[in-house]
Amino acid sequence: MTLTDDDALVGRTLDQRYVIHERIARGGMASVFRATDLRLDRIVAVKIMHPDSDLEDNPERFVREAQSAAKLNHRGIVSVYDQGVDGETIYLVMEYVPGRTLRDVLREEAPMPPRRALSYLEPVLMALSAAHDAGLIHRDIKPENVLISTTGEVKLADFGLARAISNESTFDGVLVGTVSYLAPEVITHQGADPRTDVYACGAMLFEMLTGSKPHTGDSPLAVAHLHVNEDVAAPSTLQPGIPPYLDALVSRAMTRDRGRRSPDARVLLHQLRQVQRALAACLADDPELTQDLLPGSGPTPAEFPSLDGAPADVEMTTPVTSLYDIGREQPTTTVHEPTTTFGGPLVATRPAASAVEEAPSGRRRRGPVLLLVALAALAATALLGWYLAIGRYETVPNLVSLDQAEAVKTAEAAGFTVDLGTPAYSEVVEKGAVVSTDPDAGSRLLPDEAITLVVSKGKERYEIPNIQGRTLSEAETILGSLNLRVGEVTQQFSDKIPTDGIVKSTSHKVGDRVKRDTAVDLVVSKGPKPIEIVDHTGDPADEATAELEDQGFAVRTVEQFSSTVKKGVVISQTPSAGTGVRGDTIALTVSKGPESVAVPDLRGMTEAEARAATSAVGLKLNAAKNPFSGDDARVQYQMTDAGKKVKPGSTVTVFLS
Repeated sequence: MTLTDDDALVGRTLDQRYVIHERIARGGMASVFRATDLRLDRIVAVKIMHPDSDLEDNPERFVREAQSAAKLNHRGIVSVYDQGVDGETIYLVMEYVPGRTLRDVLREEAPMPPRRALSYLEPVLMALSAAHDAGLIHRDIKPENVLISTTGEVKLADFGLARAISNESTFDGVLVGTVSYLAPEVITHQGADPRTDVYACGAMLFEMLTGSKPHTGDSPLAVAHLHVNEDVAAPSTLQPGIPPYLDALVSRAMTRDRGRRSPDARVLLHQLRQVQRALAACLADDPELTQDLLPGSGPTPAEFPSLDGAPADVEMTTPVTSLYDIGREQPTTTVHEPTTTFGGPLVATRPAASAVEEAPSGRRRRGPVLLLVALAALAATALLGWYLAIGRYETVPNLVSLDQAEAVKTAEAAGFTVDLGTPAYSEVVEKGAVVSTDPDAGSRLLPDEAITLVVSKGKERYEIPNIQGRTLSEAETILGSLNLRVGEVTQQFSDKIPTDGIVKSTSHKVGDRVKRDTAVDLVVSKGPKPIEIVDHTGDPADEATAELEDQGFAVRTVEQFSSTVKKGVVISQTPSAGTGVRGDTIALTVSKGPESVAVPDLRGMTEAEARAATSAVGLKLNAAKNPFSGDDARVQYQMTDAGKKVKPGSTVTVFLS
């Protein structure tokens, strides 16, 4: 594979579909990037194998990861969408979970209060239970692989080491996993099973409670040595106040002898919930619960030695045939067989020759008898183990989709009590029916223990509100309060909605009922559309008014006399250029034509009186006088008839006598 660093991958498009953005995580084998799936228009996480990885020549490992994770369908497990090869780049496409990891939380909060620590581990065990039920083990449980979304949802990531329970725990002889959380049997190459994941979960719980890893050393090899050879201290030795039953839960999960651990995640989940109930009741101690949770106590299925040899995943220190040697003449011997669930190592002790003197024939007769006694004891132990681990428990019935009343009757008929949890929305379960139960169907509980029912509130729907006229910021707040979000935002001119106000939604109508997190596309107003103003000076006033009103302007007309502009023609316009918007007012000054005045009636007036009257209306007077008339001469005749309209400044001629 061509060498390339992570920075070189940013901006690249894989298989013409996945656009790589910034790196969000880096491990020893691969880096994880945020990316965009162009085909489905969504954000995803893309894991890309390092070119210098130890598994460079084993790309099938990525294929196995995709296949393993694809088998799992659980809300607490990060989904795998796709896997492929682009040139020499091998990649895996997964669900993108924005937020942080449990490692980030540990840095900020550890050591945590017990109830908070268990609240993080519980969803991990729920997801892991689904994997174990499907026959898969994770094998790399660690805080870095526990993702916490921005909404607080916990998801288990990176099933890159996951394999079928029946498979080996190494790839080509190479030990895989993170040493701080590795179970002893993996370190010693004795094979992995669900109890390997249980051990890692116990290690995470220890770290959450104490702020320290279970074992620390100067090197990974030193830490691995401690996992194999030393028991983990009780968390309360580091954090006083942790109740004994929580110490017992950690000890049970992290005991080096996996035969004494909880057998899988579902059993550990049940035990965790017992501890949660004790913490909720503020019990400083519960001796009965503590005893039940200690390593080796039920429910842990007993493992017994095979007469044909040891189980494949157990390293025998003494041959099984030693069981048949009881009664032969040899020193007293302790036989270390695979430990059972309830009693620790099987111990077979024979008396020394000095303590019992008997004929060889007697010893031969007694040998088969002692063998039968030993086998009977094993059978009794097995029966007791079956009862403690299985027989005393009842199976939780499947109550999902049943009406609440019917579910209660069914649960009580099976011998359980019922609690009601917080109702939840469901797209598939009708309102009033059971969405889920805690514990899940198929789990095993003691009679009279409680099953918590989560009842459906029906489909989660929210009504599109009327946000016309609101600003975009206000719209985001309103939609967010209804668990909706703003989608695509476009702009358009609007004569009714002010600039930056919401005009409408292009994706929904007011009152539509939609799913949670629906994107609502919005149109934002750019204000009224600008209109270019045309100057109509010199145009007929009626034509100018009609054109301006067609454009959406209001027109105000003012008339005035003009000796130079024809009557009815626009003398001036305000404004006469630039742009406006619909409803703006344009003022037109329109000519009334030349101004005229009425000639006054001057007859009978003296010259002085006639001159004053014509001057008052802007006219001039030309007076002709009979030379023989005296000072009291008066107007006898005027050339321009009284009342006639003439231009201002015109001359009116009169005769006086």
